[in-house]
Amino acid sequence: MPQEFSAGAIVFYRNTVGEIEYLLLHYKSGHWDFPKGHIEKGETEEETVRREIEEETGIKDLILIPGFKESLKYFFRQYKDKIKKEKAKPKKTPWVFKMVKFYLAESRIKEVKISWEHTGYEWLPYEKALERITYKNSKEILKKAEELLNR
Repeated sequence: MPQEFSAGAIVFYRNTVGEIEYLLLHYKSGHWDFPKGHIEKGETEEETVRREIEEETGIKDLILIPGFKESLKYFFRQYKDKIKKEKAKPKKTPWVFKMVKFYLAESRIKEVKISWEHTGYEWLPYEKALERITYKNSKEILKKAEELLNR
């Protein structure tokens, strides 16, 4: 079974009154999630996080927060053809096992320049971010990040 390993971050920003806002990206496939990407050969997870955040958002000033590292494990299947004709059925590829390591990172800037991989972004307070995130496992990671930041 093919495997993929990625790293990403729950990126947050403290606004002028000290409230925390979380960065969510809107992916072309329609879901909302945190920025993440494949770990390249010879790269550490932390290097991947910094590179991917910069590539996907333009943010360079990340401060990784010690004591936070969460893993997501799941299976997915991509489709080779994304033809949207009524009778055309996309060809399925094999199942892929994916593991993503998430870090917690603070940004001192709020300006975002999204990459071609995304259609939008939002900085949201915790409750609204929790509602907006598409996947349950990502919601659980956001809950853990919020707990750590509110200790």
